[in-house]
Amino acid sequence: MRSIRTSAPRRRGRRGVVAATGLVAALALTATACGGSGEDKASGKPDATTSQAADSDAGKVRIPSDIADKLEEHGIDVDKWKEGGWKDWDKDKWLSEAKDFVNPVIEGLWKPDRMKSAKEADKTISTKDASADQGVSDPEPAPVTAVAEKTPYHENAAPVGKVFFDSPEGPSVCSGTVIKDVNHPGKSNLVWTAGHCVHAGGNGGWYRNLVFVPAYNDLGKSEADLTNANPTEIAPYGNWWADWASTSNGWIQGGSETGGAGAAYDYAVLHVKPEQGTKSLEETVGAALDVDFSAPSAAEAGKTGAWGYPAAPPYNGLQMFKCLDTPGRFSLSPSLPTMYRIGCTMTGGSSGGGWFRVLNGKTVLVSNTSIGPTDNTWLAGPQLGRDAEALYQNMSKSYGGQ
Repeated sequence: MRSIRTSAPRRRGRRGVVAATGLVAALALTATACGGSGEDKASGKPDATTSQAADSDAGKVRIPSDIADKLEEHGIDVDKWKEGGWKDWDKDKWLSEAKDFVNPVIEGLWKPDRMKSAKEADKTISTKDASADQGVSDPEPAPVTAVAEKTPYHENAAPVGKVFFDSPEGPSVCSGTVIKDVNHPGKSNLVWTAGHCVHAGGNGGWYRNLVFVPAYNDLGKSEADLTNANPTEIAPYGNWWADWASTSNGWIQGGSETGGAGAAYDYAVLHVKPEQGTKSLEETVGAALDVDFSAPSAAEAGKTGAWGYPAAPPYNGLQMFKCLDTPGRFSLSPSLPTMYRIGCTMTGGSSGGGWFRVLNGKTVLVSNTSIGPTDNTWLAGPQLGRDAEALYQNMSKSYGGQ
């Protein structure tokens, strides 16, 4: 989540936890509700066929010939990349164009300890740089205290997971959601997240070593309980590497360390493949959500829930949380699309996490977490309209069958 500094300190009162009567039932994110067959039916536990590679495989790099060719086109030595050259963020070799995304699999790179070390990329800017009153904004919402999701996550919020990636600052983390692929029903390999979780925006390029981990820390164990955790406790469905990522031109051109003008276009889609195994993500997890591209107004959206893994204090990124609220309008500038805003105390790390509403009796993804204030009292996310749908359709048609 990108943070912005609000105009003045406010009293840190807290609205009580949102009553979930009716809505939680409607926003059921269970594998059963969403369909699929990602569980061992006899045990009710996640199928371990795509579990994370053993530690002994760490550092093994698979670079397909087309990706190797693309690296060489940019003057990058493939052999050096395999030996750790991906850590070199030389500005001339930081791939920035939309066509330049490369993300070769490095088996065993994302071990449990490395995942736990990943930090949220949380920045602040002054009021004069990003004022919330330049466009049409509704009154700031009262804070809504984030509620811990029930465990196991694969039964209560199966489509939700964490997105890990490497940036120039080191291992970083966001949240993401398994979404359906209209052109490949029942076999989706698509994940929705925020643009700033895959690309640095106007002053940078694509991040590296992007993986999605559905139902991360499935039982919601504490840090102490995870001291000697094995990979399947942390990643019950394994690690899913992005072999392609797409984000908006608005984010690539206008995004900044703090969101900037790109915040209203801060969304992305990943196409992923398992580090081990061949089954699709949707089949493995047993759940996926449709995306609502109708861009309803805040008034039309109704009660909305945001899910994610907040990592900045007072959270530590190990547990999944959610906030339920009725969104209002939030505008950074009259020239930019209006965003949604809800009260929520989730912090950085929840970036990219899906926002869900009920449409025609079904839970659908309507937005994702993008920015919030430094005192962590609300979240804002982009409206998903024609441009977002075009990005999604292109990803589905071009890469969905791979």
